[in-house]
Amino acid sequence: MANPSVPQPDSHLPTIPGNENALRWDPGWLLVVSAMALLAILVFVVRDPFDRIFRFVLDGVRVTVVVTLVTFGLVLIIGMIGALGRLSRIAPLRGLATVYVEVVRGIPLLVQLYFWYYAFPSIVRDLGARWNIAGMKDFVANPYFMAILGLTLCYAAYMTEVYRAGIQSIPKGQMEAARSLGMTYFQAMRYIILPQAVRVILPPVGNEFITLLKDSSLVSAVAVSDLTRRGREFQAITPLPLHIYLMIGLMYLIMTLLSARVVSMLEAGVRRER
Repeated sequence: MANPSVPQPDSHLPTIPGNENALRWDPGWLLVVSAMALLAILVFVVRDPFDRIFRFVLDGVRVTVVVTLVTFGLVLIIGMIGALGRLSRIAPLRGLATVYVEVVRGIPLLVQLYFWYYAFPSIVRDLGARWNIAGMKDFVANPYFMAILGLTLCYAAYMTEVYRAGIQSIPKGQMEAARSLGMTYFQAMRYIILPQAVRVILPPVGNEFITLLKDSSLVSAVAVSDLTRRGREFQAITPLPLHIYLMIGLMYLIMTLLSARVVSMLEAGVRRER
């Protein structure tokens, strides 16, 4: 029998403020499970032609994931450099970063991919012929490299603005305090400003990753055998557009839903750290 003089644990004690998200289940996982269950039903229960489509395009999923991850890693680096350029006190550097952001954001991504895959190699070959350089005269573009280059330069322009907004959201007193302690500008950015800015920009950075994952389907236009292109190749063999694009759309949906859940978990972790 419990001793009434000893305080008993109360199961109805309020949750510690800021820790509510750790105990809350994300209902978005229902969508993930439902989408994966539907895919399994189509492939293993309904089967033909969904099982054939799934096997045919599966290697395209791997290409899509690799292109997205490699591109996003480069985008994070170049976007940071662009943001520091935009915030620089050196006018030429600030102007160059501004021109880059404004020009790239003003041109559709598909047009940029066409430029890097078709126009840029032509420029290299013309210069090689003019300068009589054999390696440049015979230059042939690698579709995967050019696709990653085009995606990176395009999304880095948007990421530059995300970083810039995050850095500018930190009070100026933080930088002044760091400098007064003897830190250099770059030390203050690395140890004081950027760690705080990363927490602010995590949601938009996550959204950029999800958008990049979907926009990676555009690389199919420049001979990259991603998920979308593999679907088009299957359609050329077996004209079943409804079945093919239902399967491809479902596979993209699963990848984006999973990415969204990972981003949500990262955001919850950051809120708990605060």
